[in-house]
Amino acid sequence: MKSLPMPTGKDIRHALLTGLWFMFLTFPLLVIKVDPTEQTVTWRWANLLWVGGASAAVALTCRLLAAHRAARAERLRRMPDQASPHFPKPPLLFRPERLLPLSAIAMLFFLAFPLVFSTYQVNIMTTALMYVILGLGLNIVVGFAGLLDLGYVAFYAVGAYAYGLLHLHFDLGFWVALPIGGLLGALFGILLGFPVLRLRGDYLAIVTLGFGEIIRLILENWGAFSQGPSGIADIPRPGLFGLDMTLDQSLIYQYYLTIAMALATVFVVNRLRHSRIGRAWFALREDEIACQAMGIDKTAIKLTAFALGAAWAGMAGVLFAAKTTFINPASFTFLESAIILCIVVLGGMGSITGVVLAALILMLLPEYLRALAEYRMLVFGAVLVIMMIVRPRGLMSPPRQTYSPSR
Repeated sequence: MKSLPMPTGKDIRHALLTGLWFMFLTFPLLVIKVDPTEQTVTWRWANLLWVGGASAAVALTCRLLAAHRAARAERLRRMPDQASPHFPKPPLLFRPERLLPLSAIAMLFFLAFPLVFSTYQVNIMTTALMYVILGLGLNIVVGFAGLLDLGYVAFYAVGAYAYGLLHLHFDLGFWVALPIGGLLGALFGILLGFPVLRLRGDYLAIVTLGFGEIIRLILENWGAFSQGPSGIADIPRPGLFGLDMTLDQSLIYQYYLTIAMALATVFVVNRLRHSRIGRAWFALREDEIACQAMGIDKTAIKLTAFALGAAWAGMAGVLFAAKTTFINPASFTFLESAIILCIVVLGGMGSITGVVLAALILMLLPEYLRALAEYRMLVFGAVLVIMMIVRPRGLMSPPRQTYSPSR
């Protein structure tokens, strides 16, 4: 690999402006420290210089890397005999010879995780795995079918409240509530899909956002049905053939149960992606008019995407209610939908491996940055910004699929 090109005056000016902009944004947080007890103000100017210098260096490096990639692409274009084919090779982790051993190593790590780490770490990893399920479910709607859904948390709430209310009124257990939560999520997905069949883009996002808020407000204000803001408590954890388990054993058992659910989600979503309906979803995402002209039933395809995506959210909601043993409407705000959408976008829309990695990063990184105290969310946000600059299509943007005609 050749060295990076020398920076030009324009590159240096852009880096300096970026550094100044970050200094301006972080000034109140990093420079001013108010002590209300002593009624003193401390000015930490060194922090400002560190932020400005680091952001300028990162901005300059990103521009030089972009220039290097552009120069390499131009060289390949001018040498057609040595250039890569029209459809380039898939990224390293997408190659079958690399994907299988890496998957085996990851599986061994997750299976041995409770044996190595504390119960607190197991609890955090369980939450991350639940967001893997949610991200893969939303990936069906947004990544595969291209339908922007900002109210996905509503189906998550439907599953959680399905388990809570079924236990409260009918004393039903986790294993009965799990399929019911998935079916109710799919039903609500179809109910949302019918009114938005003719909407796309911003209008679809607004309607789905409103749907999510309607569900939350109903749960918050219909106290006779959902217990209102007080929520539902004493929801039982998953059982194992009636065995009595301690709290730690129950958490470890639910951890392995969540792993099984995540693996099942990956398997089903991957099979759907390469099926006939998956190809129809991708056709709908690329060009809706051409998709309809090819004879694909646009209505059925959209409703199927909403139903299947919502079904996984409903089952994840049942897992969440069993994990926390308490639910209330405050757990299902728009912020949850935004986080799940960030997982899909950061991982790469349509990428299964990317969504799994993004869910683990977004859920685990803030926890492991706690050592940075008040700066941890600032560092977390900076990491996300850098990732979207370096990888604008996501961590693992899937390669373009080609289908050879049968002979």
